[in-house]
Amino acid sequence: MAGPVGRTSGLPVPRFVSLKADKVNVRSGPTRDHGVAWVFTRAGLPVEITAEFETWRRIRDADGAEGWVYHSMLSGRRTALVNPWKAGEEISLYAEPSTGSPVRARLEAGVLGKVEHCDGKWCRFFDNGFDGYIEQERLWGVYPGEKLE
Repeated sequence: MAGPVGRTSGLPVPRFVSLKADKVNVRSGPTRDHGVAWVFTRAGLPVEITAEFETWRRIRDADGAEGWVYHSMLSGRRTALVNPWKAGEEISLYAEPSTGSPVRARLEAGVLGKVEHCDGKWCRFFDNGFDGYIEQERLWGVYPGEKLE
């Protein structure tokens, strides 16, 4: 699946990454001269890179807010949020990539976890205290149909 790539990184744009640190300044533009629009305070949150400018990346969070972050504050490690658009809803985490397999856990909307091995429909989703498979469409941090090894 070839698409546009960033001029600086040569990597696909858009693409999902995660925050490296517990404190990440998001600026209104791609230089340190631009003011800090807000600050992320949780390492590991998934964000989507929507543009590149030199050493800066324009990112979008799960709420749709956009701003610029210095590239070294981002990690290629893939993470995701469970159904952040459905507050109060619980989603099943299965033992195998099938709704017919045993339920390992019920995860609330907004739970953060690591993502591996997505086949386009299911992803292995895990963190401290849970490990199993979740339907890919229930995650923000991977694209519909995206395959991850």
